[in-house]
Amino acid sequence: MSALLTVCALVPTAGGAVAAPSAAAPDGTALQAALDRVTATGAVGAVAEVRQGDAVWRGSSGRSRLGGRQPAPVDGRFRAGSVTKTFTATVVLQLVGEGRLRLSDTAERWLPGLVPAPGGDRITVRDLLQHASGLPEYTDGLLDGDVPRDRFRTWTAAELVRRAVKDGDRNRPLLFPPGTDHHYSNTDYIVLGMIIEKVTGRSYRTEIDQRIIRPLGLRDTRLPGSSPFLTGPHSHGYEPVEKGDGTLVPVDYTTVNMSVAGAAGEIISSTADLDHFFRTLLTGGLLRPAELREMTADPSGGGWGLGLEIATLPCGTIVGHGGGTPGYRTVSFHTLDGTRQVTVDWTDWGTDADADADAGPAALALMTTALCPA
Repeated sequence: MSALLTVCALVPTAGGAVAAPSAAAPDGTALQAALDRVTATGAVGAVAEVRQGDAVWRGSSGRSRLGGRQPAPVDGRFRAGSVTKTFTATVVLQLVGEGRLRLSDTAERWLPGLVPAPGGDRITVRDLLQHASGLPEYTDGLLDGDVPRDRFRTWTAAELVRRAVKDGDRNRPLLFPPGTDHHYSNTDYIVLGMIIEKVTGRSYRTEIDQRIIRPLGLRDTRLPGSSPFLTGPHSHGYEPVEKGDGTLVPVDYTTVNMSVAGAAGEIISSTADLDHFFRTLLTGGLLRPAELREMTADPSGGGWGLGLEIATLPCGTIVGHGGGTPGYRTVSFHTLDGTRQVTVDWTDWGTDADADADAGPAALALMTTALCPA
């Protein structure tokens, strides 16, 4: 979480993959090999969807459970973590486009007294969207890695923000004056969720559902709130937990209350839904041109748009977001015009129960293969 958001006929093929029958289809052989490297280097299971124009490839590798025999479901749902931020940012920018909110508005205007530290009254909506607020991270002391210390507790947004702005009865200082630097902070998006509620009179969950999920028909996507359950087809997620003798054992964290992540990271989705969301977003289906330009711009060169991570590959600029939650890791990145896309999710722990294994580099290599085809 601290890292950390479709009409082709699909036919099953060997190796857990499905491909769209198209002359312009992505190279399924190369993509399957890249996905298999994700499970070979530290994941129990992995799923991916790659789109090149209207051609689609979907694949799976590995198993749905540690020690099990069932393959990871190619259409499986997963906790996408900080990809949630792009959904939250999209609603904020829709409100900007409707004239109900301005990027220059301060958090203080909408949530008086929320950030009592000196300079807190100067934090703008733009600062929050671009991680330029200077707000400390509320998750400090709340998580062990990506694991909540109390996995079934329900948190309110106000409780989470208080952890960031207060140290007991003392005000915690900002990390830097608002707008002068960048520091990734989940607190920024918890505050944005609160601003959405203040502006609309409805929760950010309701706004995301009615503005994005329902209109786009994202049937595998939901904001679970305090419900700890991951329903429908899915792989199980694991985290290493230390025993009394110092050894690490895998603990199933598929069931967990993600209200601890809220508007910063609670979303459940699938590879197909995330690609559909980002394609619609980047092709102008959710925002007016002015707000979309704001979202995809990186004026500081620091790699942050408004709710988007911005990176450069040999074949050009890509945008999207990554996410990490207990047991699940996700990357979802796309070309600026939405014509090439990839979403990958994998479940950690390792094929040989090696808690130090890291499938991340292999997942990033798959992303490059998908977005920069030879």
